[in-house]
Amino acid sequence: MSSVTYEKVGVLGAGAWGTALAAAMVRANRETLLWAREEEVVETINTHHENTLFLKGVALDPKLKATGLLEDLSECDAILMVSPAQHLRSSVISLKPYLKTDCPLIICSKGIEVTTGKLMSDVMAEVAPKQPFAILSGPTFAAEVVRGQFSAITLACEDEKLGNDLMDAIGTVNFRPYLSTDVIGSQIGGAVKNVLAIATGIAAGLDMGENTRAAVITRGLAEMVRFAASYGAENDTLMGLSGLGDLLLTCSSTQSRNMSLGKALGEGQTFSDYMADKLSVAEGAHTVKILHKIAVDRKISMPITEAVYRIIVDGEPVSDVFDELVNRPFTREDE
Repeated sequence: MSSVTYEKVGVLGAGAWGTALAAAMVRANRETLLWAREEEVVETINTHHENTLFLKGVALDPKLKATGLLEDLSECDAILMVSPAQHLRSSVISLKPYLKTDCPLIICSKGIEVTTGKLMSDVMAEVAPKQPFAILSGPTFAAEVVRGQFSAITLACEDEKLGNDLMDAIGTVNFRPYLSTDVIGSQIGGAVKNVLAIATGIAAGLDMGENTRAAVITRGLAEMVRFAASYGAENDTLMGLSGLGDLLLTCSSTQSRNMSLGKALGEGQTFSDYMADKLSVAEGAHTVKILHKIAVDRKISMPITEAVYRIIVDGEPVSDVFDELVNRPFTREDE
């Protein structure tokens, strides 16, 4: 069977990550249309070829076009959904009247819906059950993708042929997708790592050292694997780009909004003070609420996640919570 080509690609969401993905689609020789909520973003991209609100100082290819009208996406052959995870449901509902029935939605949001505890694939199944979709996740910083530096990502799709067609459409030498059919595992890695990055940032803010960072990453990976296993995810997925790869990147640099938030908390800032001048919240601050609830309900041991929850949601003192975390009773590594 011949491959389907996706010549016209839409990107819904023009934050830093959405803009970077749109730039990558232009490099893949796709006719690319970026939808933005903010009139300022539409104007500066179309006129000055720059997203001055979310990626100031980064030149964009003049071939990239922006729009503020959802109906303009109606002719797209595939659409990358880059709205925040907590807004994916409303974004898909708003977009549905303009979708071609065979237009795949590539979900690029990382998180769990706080109000329902649903993964993004479950949200899709609920609001657009007949729409084909895939998951895009992996270790990527927007600033590097938009500059065309090499990145490798996971593209997860239960329909392997659709996955292969999409991989051919969006992939380039410097934006390399690896195909997976484990839709569940690829989402869980991307959601849980945001919470673990906050914990790593807190350790950095407390000046606990590189040994501590390595310990948090490794023990955090164990939490991620346990959580994913409760959903029936494949263990190999968590050892891949959308699991371990994304975790390593997000926990290793303050380019990560989640690690930056954690570092600020470790240095003594309050959550509300840190967010006062931010355009968007670190996704892990949302995810930790529902992640902790699910872990409690399913009796999954996730002490690092619990520590982040106690700091962000319960407002407990950072140093007290981390002192308690590192003084837990000794145990086996596989527990």
